[in-house]
Amino acid sequence: MADNIAVLPYYSVTVPNKTGEGAKLLGALRDAGVNLLGLWAYPVKGKKAQFDLVPADPKLFAKAAKKLKLECGPKQNVICWNGEDRAGAAADATAKLAAAGIGIHAMQAIASGEGRFGALIQVAQGDIKKAVKLLSA
Repeated sequence: MADNIAVLPYYSVTVPNKTGEGAKLLGALRDAGVNLLGLWAYPVKGKKAQFDLVPADPKLFAKAAKKLKLECGPKQNVICWNGEDRAGAAADATAKLAAAGIGIHAMQAIASGEGRFGALIQVAQGDIKKAVKLLSA
């Protein structure tokens, strides 16, 4: 079975880096009906944390973000890659991108069960189309 590659929108939301702030953010989005396909969070400069959120419905997310007055960055795109789990999948993909001069800003990957893996790959927005073509080959 071939790998699946999709380009999905994501948004970066900044919150205080304090216990419970992530739960508060995610709870508010849940209550607004926002379903997330993916997320990752990490500390950033100062006493802040950044949540990169991949909503199933970007329009609903934008509406909720405005209503909740979230500190939200502009819409960006991320590569969603999934396929049959195999040794070296990430190594092969990152080598293809590196050989083409495409740097990876961030990558999160996990074996999702039943012999499958999934990954979200952030590259420069101008490199998205080229990266998708390489990963699809």
